This record gives sequence, C-alpha cells and structure tokens, in this order.
Amino acid sequence: MRFMVKQAVEHLKPVLHKSPATQSRAGITLSIDNSVMDRFGKLLRCTWNWYSGRYHKVIRGQDLLGVVLTINQIALPLHLLFCPKQGRYNTNKADLLIFMLSRLKAEFIREGIDLTKLPLTMDSWFVSQPLRERLLRLGFTKIIIAGKSNYTFTIDEKKQDASQWKKALVLHDPTWGIDVPACRVQAHSPTFGSITLFFFQKSTTRSYYLMNFSQASMRGAEIWHIWKQHHLIECFWKILKSLFHIRSMQLQGDGLYTALLIKVFAYLLVIRLQAHRPFSKLTITQIMRNLSRDHDLGTLLRAHFHLPFLAT
Repeated sequence: MRFMVKQAVEHLKPVLHKSPATQSRAGITLSIDNSVMDRFGKLLRCTWNWYSGRYHKVIRGQDLLGVVLTINQIALPLHLLFCPKQGRYNTNKADLLIFMLSRLKAEFIREGIDLTKLPLTMDSWFVSQPLRERLLRLGFTKIIIAGKSNYTFTIDEKKQDASQWKKALVLHDPTWGIDVPACRVQAHSPTFGSITLFFFQKSTTRSYYLMNFSQASMRGAEIWHIWKQHHLIECFWKILKSLFHIRSMQLQGDGLYTALLIKVFAYLLVIRLQAHRPFSKLTITQIMRNLSRDHDLGTLLRAHFHLPFLAT
C-alpha cells in the first residue's frame, strides 16, 4: 500500500498547490468499488459465494474491494483487498472499507496530505446510514453515493420509492456544468432524514439517481462533476481483467497478494509510459499491444526510465 501511496502523492502534490479552479478541473476524487471474479478452485484463497453485477446472480469467486484515486482522467489504485467470508461472525465490507480508509488517511498524513478533503464516490451497494456516520466521523465531508431503486423518499409531501420518482420527475435539459438531462431535488427519507437527490439520464431509456451524503449542501453541477470520475474505477477493473488477466492468478495464501501487486505494478508502469511522448497518444490497450509486438521490455525501461536494474 505504501508503494501505491507514493505513486499517488507524485500526482497529487503538484495539483494541490494550484488554484481551486485547477484542482476542480483535475477531477480529484476517491472512488470505491468492488469487482467479483468468477473462480472454480476450492483451495484458492478468499473464494466464496458473491453477487456478481456482470452475471446478475450469486456466483463462486473472489471479491476484490478497491480504493482508487482519480486525477486528470487517470485511476491510481491506493488500496486493494480481497474480501473474506461474509456473515454474522465475519468482517463485513463496511468494516473493511473503514479499515482501508483509516490506513490510507494515516499514510497520506505522513506525506503532508489530508485525504479527507477529497470527495468520495461509491456504488449503491455501500448505501447505509451507519456507514455514512462512520465516514463523517473519520473526517470525510463530501460523499456521493449511487442510490437504490427501492428506497422511499418524500418530495413535495408525496411519498413513493425511487423507481417511481425516476418516472415522475421532469429532468431539465443539459446546462452549464451538467452535460446530461438532470434534476436536483430536496427529499426526506425515513432512513437518512433530509437529503439531496440528483436524478439524471445517461441514455434515452435509463435514469439513475445519486444521494448527497455530504455534510454541506452541494449544487447539482458539483455533484455531477464529482460523480463523472467514478467510471474510471470501473475502467481500472476492466483493464486488470482484460489486459493483465487477474482472473488467471491461482496462488494460495499470501502469494495471492504478491501476484496482485505484480499486476498493479505493471498497470502503473504503463500509466508512466503514457506520460512519455512516444506513447502519449496511445491508449493502455494500444501500449500493451505495441510493447508485446515491437519492443523488448529491458531496452524500453533503460530508454525511458534510465533504470538498468529493472531489466534483470
């Protein structure tokens, strides 16, 4: 984790010393998400039954929980943890998340950065009032979470669930700072009390909404700007699976994390290559194909990083 924090600090410090407008354009957020990898082995570590968004059902596999820093359209992994077995007498994901954020907060303080100043974005799986209170106690003040369709809200003295509000509310045309049809409303929830909701439409047929768990009220443009960065963690999972083949890891015990670290190191190496002119206009997929076809890794590392020891 300390290695990944160092990589993030290199990107963060130059931006944090600039104006608030520059920081806003950089799109700095902490994105939290989990990804389930289907596995069939019975001896592999952390292999249990999990719900998979890809298959829309419970499958046997490994659930990887991640905290990613997004900055300048780049996703930098900060902490990755395989979830252990869930249940009454086992650690749940909320406890794991608080543990991960607490460790990251302490590590960034050593580097002179207050991580709690950055906004958090999370999927609807993490929605709960106890988690909201624990995040606020930890010091995070800007929290945007995707909402579930079965939550009930009262808006203008009318009470119904979110799936009905998606159909009833009139979304405004895209405007400054919001490039999708959207609507920001104040609502009351039996679970969360007074809360700001942000409904938006990503396509002509699907509508979604966000819940502002922040301490202070936020404008619709600010909520949308923060949430727009969340897709980067989903892209990060896709890259790890499709290009770096984390599904193929079959090591047991602590070897599982060793293999994962190697995959993450390879991902960060490619991110660094994108900063060099010969690769600046290429996607990560194009860089990987280019390296495998036309380059020797040792020669490339010596040419761009001047690190001959990495070639051994």
